[in-house]
Amino acid sequence: MCAGYFGRDVLDQISFSVDAGEFVGVIGPNGSGKTTLLKVVAGLLPYQCGAVRAFGEPLRPAVRRFIGYVPQIELINWAFPVTVHDVVLMGRYGRLGVFRRPSREDEAAAQAALEEVGMAERRDSQIGELSGGQQQRVFIARALVQEPKLLLLDEPIAGVDATSQHAIFTLLEARQRRGMTIIASTHDLSCVATWFDRVLCLNHRVIAYGRPDQVLNDATLSATYGSHVLVVSQAG
Repeated sequence: MCAGYFGRDVLDQISFSVDAGEFVGVIGPNGSGKTTLLKVVAGLLPYQCGAVRAFGEPLRPAVRRFIGYVPQIELINWAFPVTVHDVVLMGRYGRLGVFRRPSREDEAAAQAALEEVGMAERRDSQIGELSGGQQQRVFIARALVQEPKLLLLDEPIAGVDATSQHAIFTLLEARQRRGMTIIASTHDLSCVATWFDRVLCLNHRVIAYGRPDQVLNDATLSATYGSHVLVVSQAG
C-alpha cells in the first residue's frame, strides 16, 4: 500500500498484517507516516496504490463502522463549548440516521464508556477544563462507545504524566483481553517494550516488524530514526 498528500507519497509500499486481538505499536520519527498510516486504516485518507483490508474484508463503509480512531489530542480545539458527555456521545452519531436523536441506549452506552475510563464524575465538565490525560481518556471513551473491533490511537500518551500513561495502557490492555485489536503510535520506546505484542518500525516504509525483543535493538532503531540510537536494557 502507498499513500500520501497532494501527489507526494508519505507511505511507500507498506505491507504488514495484524492478528485479531493483538496490541501493536507503531514507532518512527516525526514525519515518518505514523498518522498517515492510521488515517488510511481508519478510512479517513484514501490510499493511492495497493489495498487495505480489515477483518478480512475490503475497507468499505460497513467494515469501517467497526474501526475506532483516537486522534492526537493537540489537533483538537479544546475551546469548543461541549461537555465531556457530549464528546463521548458523538461516538454514537455514526449509528444514528439523519435527524435521529440519541436514544436511551445511546445515552447508556456513553455513560458506560465514561465509567470504563474513569471519567463519569466529570461528565458535565467542559472538555477544555480537563487535564491532558483526562482529555485523552474521554476521547478513548468516544471511540469505545462505537463498539469497535479495531481501535486505532495516534500518540495516546503524548503530553500526559506517567500516572495517566499507566491508566491509559491498563485500560487498553483490559480491552485487548476481551478480544479487541489495538494499533497505537507512540514516541515512548519504554512503553513499547512493556505493553505491545508487536512493533512496526516505520520511516515512510516498513523498517522492521516483530516482537519488541526482536526489533528494539540499536541497529533497527538507528535505521528507523535515521541516526544512532543507544538502547539500554534493564532487567530483561
